[in-house]
Amino acid sequence: MSDEHRKFQVEEVEAASQPPRARVQDAESAAEKLERKRDYLEGFLSEKPQADNPGEPGGAVYDAVVAALKEIFDPEIPVNIYDLGLIYGVEVSPESSVSVIMTLTTPHCPVAESMPGEVELRVAAVPGVRDCEVNLVWDPPWDMAKMSDEAKLELGML
Repeated sequence: MSDEHRKFQVEEVEAASQPPRARVQDAESAAEKLERKRDYLEGFLSEKPQADNPGEPGGAVYDAVVAALKEIFDPEIPVNIYDLGLIYGVEVSPESSVSVIMTLTTPHCPVAESMPGEVELRVAAVPGVRDCEVNLVWDPPWDMAKMSDEAKLELGML
């Protein structure tokens, strides 16, 4: 930057007032400070955590069901059925009945008869789940676009 672009304005004053000095009597005493901290802490500790719905995403039952689904692997592809995109929906009722909507990679899949039963058994074994119903659907048909990024990475597709 050249000197002609740098311009400073100078203001001349006869005197400037001194800033006020801190006074000991203005300071908060140790007892007052402790009381303020105690009030804050009591308010913090008395606050109850927000009750989350255990059947919604982020809830304990829902997340435990998803974790159980991630333990079931497709026998032909080394990826779990959740990341593979075979699970179209998980619904948990207020009574903790779980409904799973799923598909398979193809109607001719060798586990077409056994996979829904395995899903039902695994989900029903999750603590807090009353019962499980698995609905096997073919529409919309499964395709590779339904896979998670983790599954695509595992299969070398990313």
